[in-house]
Amino acid sequence: MKVTVCIGSSCHIKGSRPVVEQLQDLIAKENLNDKIELGGTFCMGKCQQGVCVTVDGVFHSVSPETVEAFFENEIKARV
Repeated sequence: MKVTVCIGSSCHIKGSRPVVEQLQDLIAKENLNDKIELGGTFCMGKCQQGVCVTVDGVFHSVSPETVEAFFENEIKARV
């Protein structure tokens, strides 16, 4: 599974760094490092909807406050 987080300026301002850090922690905590490739990219073109995250190419809007629910529902549930 490939999870990509936008780290462009708009998403950075909206909290992409804490989103990435929380995802790193959750992936490690669940021992999913061998099943999930976490990466970053610059602008996905949906700046108004950021923090922009894709899971195997499917777009999601995530915030530092919603990242745990996002992880449970969109990542962990599909691994």
